Order: sequence, then C-alpha cells, then structure tokens
Amino acid sequence: MKRPVQTLLLALTGAGLLQTALFTDIYLRYVKAGLRPLLIASGVVLLLLGLAAAVTRRPAPEDPEDAHGHDHVGDAHGHDPVRDAHGHDPSGHAHGHDHSGAPRIAWLLFLPALSLLLHAPPALGAYTAARSNNKPVAVQKGFAPLPATSPLPLTLTDFTKRVQQDRSRAIKNRAVRLTGFVTPAGEDGGWYLTRIIFSCCAADSQTVKVRVYGSEAPPADTWLAVTGTWHPRGTLGTRTAEAALDVRDARPVAPPVNAYTDDLPLTPS
Repeated sequence: MKRPVQTLLLALTGAGLLQTALFTDIYLRYVKAGLRPLLIASGVVLLLLGLAAAVTRRPAPEDPEDAHGHDHVGDAHGHDPVRDAHGHDPSGHAHGHDHSGAPRIAWLLFLPALSLLLHAPPALGAYTAARSNNKPVAVQKGFAPLPATSPLPLTLTDFTKRVQQDRSRAIKNRAVRLTGFVTPAGEDGGWYLTRIIFSCCAADSQTVKVRVYGSEAPPADTWLAVTGTWHPRGTLGTRTAEAALDVRDARPVAPPVNAYTDDLPLTPS
C-alpha cells in the first residue's frame, strides 16, 4: 500500500466517523450516547491527519550523484568492491525492493471505512438476543407503590423486579405496557419482548427478555408496544416467578432513540 493510499484511508475513516456521529444517530447502534464527543473528535483528528499528509507530501529527493551522471561505486576498473565474484552482496541486503509499504492485507481496512460512509452495519437485534443469556437483575429491597396509571408503562427490568422481588405482589392483575423488539423463543413458536443494553458499546451488550403469551410470534426484530398482565407461572414475588406477560394488545412502534438502554422509550423527533 503506497503512501497516497494510506493517506486516503485516514481521510475516509475520519469522514466515516463524522458521518455517523455528527450528522446522524447511527453511532447509537454501536456505542452509548455519551461517547459521541469522542467519536467526533476522533473523526476530526483522522481527517486532519489525512489532509495534512496529502498537503505535505513531497517527492523523494534526487541523488545528486545520479543527477550529474556519475557513478562512484566500484574501483577504477569498474568492479564493485561491495559484491563478491558471483555478483552477490555479502552484507545480505536485498536491493531493488521497497519494503516500506504496508502489507497487502492492510487493503481490508478500506472495508469498514467505506461501510461507515456507504452502508453502515446493522444494529444488534434478535439474532444476538437469541444467543445470549438474560442480564442478571439487581436485587431491590424496597418498592414504592405503583401509580394508578393504566396501562402502566414499565421497563422490562422494572417489570422483572416487580414479578420476582416485590413481596407485596402489587403487579398482580395490573395492566402494564412494555416496549421492545421481538425475539423468537425457539422451536415451540413462542417469543420474547427484548431490549439490548449497552454498558459502553456493542461488544459488552447484555439482554433483558420477557416471555409473551397469547399471541403468535410477529416477525423477528419488530418493535412493539405490548399491553398485558403478568402470566401466572411460579410464585409471584419470588425467583420462581417467570417474567412473562399475557398479551392483550401489541402495536408496532418505531425503534426508540434510546433503543440500547432499558429506559422508557424516547420516540424519534
């Protein structure tokens, strides 16, 4: 890979980062919102480095001896003292080959750079969630009374805590509304309402799932607002209770802006 190509790679990578972090919200597919300033700064630095390398690039200096047509290598009879009788260089150095460039595999770096500009990789979804375990739910010692709102909007984590830890069983027979995307449950044809949570980025993502009963499985990755009541299975208020919902209504919704948190959904503006 020649120097001009390396310069182009720097510029493309910087432009791709700025495209995803400055002008769109695509970056939220891969990292938390708080990392946006760092992505923008990284994009600016890479773009400036590429531009600086392009502007300051100069041709290799010409050998002054070659410019005058003189060749001072060898003795008076034209013999080269550096080489032996067979024309080999005893020092072991190869001549005529440029080893200063990057290896050919470095060309693969253009793939992620171009994908950021032309076709960003898809967000994590049902494929990932179906192959990961549920995020452990932290123990909560006390629970405030539930508001009288019906249906009551809850996060998947809060619903799970109420089902498995709230000894007052306040969630029993209460209509709740949960928002997430569809993950098939497997061969039995059931499905889960799911949220994927980023602690930092997609690499450390964790999954929260609530089993849904009473409805055929919609297409995977469909975002839904599901209204229903707790599906009685196990002892409510204990770890034996399943985080599950008897669905009454399920309506398609747009993916929220905060899709990779387990907060109440924020709709796109």
